[in-house]
Amino acid sequence: MTHLQAAEQAAHQAGALLRENFHRSKDIDEAHHHDVKLALDRESQDLITKVLLDAFPDYALYGEEGVAGNQDSPLQWIVDPIDGTVNYLYSIPHFCISIALRERDREEIVMGLIYDPMLDELWTVEKDGPPSLNGKPIACSQRTTLEESILFVGCGKDKESMATGLERFERASTRARKMRMMGSAALGMAYIAAGRLDAYIESRISLWDVAAGILLVESGGGKVDLTPHPTTPDVWSVVATNGKIPIEEIL
Repeated sequence: MTHLQAAEQAAHQAGALLRENFHRSKDIDEAHHHDVKLALDRESQDLITKVLLDAFPDYALYGEEGVAGNQDSPLQWIVDPIDGTVNYLYSIPHFCISIALRERDREEIVMGLIYDPMLDELWTVEKDGPPSLNGKPIACSQRTTLEESILFVGCGKDKESMATGLERFERASTRARKMRMMGSAALGMAYIAAGRLDAYIESRISLWDVAAGILLVESGGGKVDLTPHPTTPDVWSVVATNGKIPIEEIL
């Protein structure tokens, strides 16, 4: 079994679990003002972990719901079992499963997968290969101006990142064709890779939210800039674009 085959198997099994429970009442493990954690976050990651580590038992796994496997391994799965948990809790069908594989010594993503189980859309990419959506090649858009672009601005969960996101949203909205706040960073990046969106900006995001999307966007002709948080490991600000629009005008 290849890395991609294992990731696809894990994503499809987790996706079936999330579809099955989409319209049901959901158990909340933690509730914060701007975020929640569900029992299904843990169940989805446990399922994904089993599939991936059964196939590659010596690999490390780093996910939103904790770590597993051999943490000394040079190869590390990076997993977000539900990206867009609040959407999922409120039965909004815009969420996904994100799985990436990283070579830790070079800090390089070598495989990425994002799966939307409600639309049955599967984005996949491997290093030095083209990105695909349900097996068909995709590419970032050719739009070159803000005036013809659709931008996704994330606002994070803390006071500072929310203020930054709202300022950017207001500044860009006077120029862009449309603005969006969609609730799933990973799907936002997948949409850029497929040409549906032109840029995604957020001042505070975790690695598992964007790891797979980084390779998808860059392999599709786009550009991703990550700036590490000064004090929190694996937290970043992200600017992902089709590589053509002048996003610096709204930063």
